[in-house]
Amino acid sequence: MSTLLIALLAVPALTAMVLWVLPVSFADRVAAVVGSVISGLVLVGSVWLWIDYLRPADGPGTLVGFETAPRTLPGKLYPFAETDLEWIPPLDVRFHIAVDSISIPLIMLTALLVFLCCLYSLRITPRIGRTRSLIALLLVIETGVIGTFSAVDLVLFFLFFEVVLIPMWLVIDIWGDEHDAAGRRRAATTFVLMTVLGSAVMLLGFLLIHRQAGTFDLEVLGNNPVAGGRGVPLAAAILVALGLAVKMPLWPLHIWLPDAHAKAPTVGSVLLAGLLLKLGSYGLIRILLPVLPEATTTIAPYLGGFSTVAIIAGSLACFAQTDVKRLIAYSSVGHMGFIGLGIATMSPEGLSGALFANIAHGLITGLLFFLAGAIKDRHDTSDLRTIGRALNARLPRISGLLVFASLASLGLPGLAGFWGEMLALLGAYRPADSLPRTTFLVFMVIAGLGTVLTAAYFLRLIRNLCQGDPAEYPTTAFAVDLSRIELLTWTPLVALTVVLGLAPWLLLDYWNFV
Repeated sequence: MSTLLIALLAVPALTAMVLWVLPVSFADRVAAVVGSVISGLVLVGSVWLWIDYLRPADGPGTLVGFETAPRTLPGKLYPFAETDLEWIPPLDVRFHIAVDSISIPLIMLTALLVFLCCLYSLRITPRIGRTRSLIALLLVIETGVIGTFSAVDLVLFFLFFEVVLIPMWLVIDIWGDEHDAAGRRRAATTFVLMTVLGSAVMLLGFLLIHRQAGTFDLEVLGNNPVAGGRGVPLAAAILVALGLAVKMPLWPLHIWLPDAHAKAPTVGSVLLAGLLLKLGSYGLIRILLPVLPEATTTIAPYLGGFSTVAIIAGSLACFAQTDVKRLIAYSSVGHMGFIGLGIATMSPEGLSGALFANIAHGLITGLLFFLAGAIKDRHDTSDLRTIGRALNARLPRISGLLVFASLASLGLPGLAGFWGEMLALLGAYRPADSLPRTTFLVFMVIAGLGTVLTAAYFLRLIRNLCQGDPAEYPTTAFAVDLSRIELLTWTPLVALTVVLGLAPWLLLDYWNFV
């Protein structure tokens, strides 16, 4: 039994419960501090889990370093820090959790973003009942996301997957845009209805897998995958893929995303883009590829096609946006399209690119939403027409960070956003032998056009927002450009974006797929 992994799940959940039972006035005053401390401990624990994973199998000592990892099958679980307990025997459900080189980086990303969101919440003036509820909800989201990334049983995966939905719904509904109560409720309702529908479809796929294989256990299923590319296996693959595609989200299942981001509070947008979208892409890699390999081969060209459309559609939609948060939301549709394309190639390069892009997108888009929130706080709006131009004269530090994050998001070489998309395109150039290469070459060319469109709309954003005549907008409009809390919160995201851009092998060497 792994005490550390169980602690990473239990500590945030128990802390959330404690915050709810403490007296309201006291809990509101200490909530952000408690949340920062607890999420900081979870971050330390997740890093220690990664360090422990890198130790040689024969015991503690010199770390493995950055030597090439053993070649592994795509998505198959090679469990570490495993806990496997009987839970609901009549339903063949076990409390089975474990991690590996695919899930640990995502757990560290989860711990980092939740910690930064709690830290960012220190700047919020405590309000009766609201600060406590926000921090408690963030910690419950952390438990749900880490649980999803560590679940080895399909039913357990589904339950943790669902744990995330209600807290995020409440974050949007309660803490969303205070100027548009009806809009935030509508956005929250659309979010929860779409994701619950996707979850129901995914659960049907899980039940079909159990019907064929007689187990929900991913470790067993990885060693004995469901054979066949037609009939029940194909139906299961389609249902699971559709359910997970809602969460990513892939076109045309993305309709809930722009409004959810536009109406969510800053920390809600950061976690929604940085973590919740990753649940879908992680599920595709962890479940579809190792459990239903032949059926996945059948649907892979369709997944690649919809992902390619998402790249273009998301990019084109960005040109029509006048709200900075909606623009970043639509950019996420395009970026997740690259991740979907990488997964669809079923190739080592494509899968490594998808996993790397997952991490890079969480860091970069998280930073973009933090910046968008800061701009909105200072202007009381996220409408680009109202904010105006010449941000570099009014908020030079925030403007500079926005330029940096935009360049990282458009895939500038040397920053983290470059490698995932490049490897996804390389995977489309050399897809798995069982896939139609000509089809994926077409996808590669179209997706390549998407990189040009991405650069165009981000450079357009920089021109329209950051540049302009300073005389039109007084530089004395804001007393604070970049606060200490903001600097402390955003520095890790900037640093990791640079480090992973210059040293991608820090992650890529551990995703050495056959």
